[in-house]
Amino acid sequence: MANGLIIIHKPQDWTSMDVCAKLRGAFHEKRIGHAGTLDPMATGVLPVFVGRATRAVQFAETGEKEYIAGLRLGLVTNTQDTSGEILEEKSAQVTREALEGVLARFRGDIDQVPPMYSAVKINGKKLYELARKGVEVERKPRRVTIHALELAEGLSPAETPLPIGPAGLESHHFLRVRCSKGTYIRTLCHDIGQALGCGGCMSALVRSAACGFSLAEALTLEQVLSAPHPEALLRPVDTLFRDRPALELKAEGEKKLRNGMALHAPKLSPGEYRVYGSDKTFLALCRAEKGKLVTIKNFFEV
Repeated sequence: MANGLIIIHKPQDWTSMDVCAKLRGAFHEKRIGHAGTLDPMATGVLPVFVGRATRAVQFAETGEKEYIAGLRLGLVTNTQDTSGEILEEKSAQVTREALEGVLARFRGDIDQVPPMYSAVKINGKKLYELARKGVEVERKPRRVTIHALELAEGLSPAETPLPIGPAGLESHHFLRVRCSKGTYIRTLCHDIGQALGCGGCMSALVRSAACGFSLAEALTLEQVLSAPHPEALLRPVDTLFRDRPALELKAEGEKKLRNGMALHAPKLSPGEYRVYGSDKTFLALCRAEKGKLVTIKNFFEV
């Protein structure tokens, strides 16, 4: 039985669910989910969870993510990226200094209005379904956090979604963005263009890191599908929690945890722990609080 997580380098023009569907066949496992949807035009890090490891998806979705985004200035589209219908096009004579000055406004906590071409639901309807019918509705701004935002230079071929042109007065630029869950990079590019007065949209997108995993650790679908034993490529689910300290239980404590009981742990420092049995089997993600060790989520087979 296949259990674990695998870091996929999502190909362009595939949906995140397309990737999961293909992997269901490779692993012969129906329980497959992903953390953090990527738009079809985007590529990059897509953590995929297989078997009982799908119980960890909720913890993967909340972490920071990093992207390399192509910013096309002077072009406004209805999807906020170059795949959409052009609404406005103009010359974009923007210096590097002017662009860097505007980027400063978008660092930290900012409000974003979700794009109409998104899966956000309003009154039970997904926005992109309404947008395809030509309907636009009012959307409430959402607070997101941009931890880092800078012009990206000197990227390796693996990181670069499009060729970088010469410096100076250019309509194409690349941004490196580290952000919180729920951030729309398309909208960030659109808003930067609006702030510059020339308009803008996203021309390409690579997710370079998610859940603490980098693009260098990602496997292509071809690598997984051609592997004689793809289950051997799966990472143990506890690697998702490798930033938490490990705690090994004795037989009595393991029995109590498996039975859903809290453990008496007065000397344990408060915080989250990776908890293992005496045979080194990963059992659960737990939290120590008020002298007790309580289970957040278990991962052992019942």
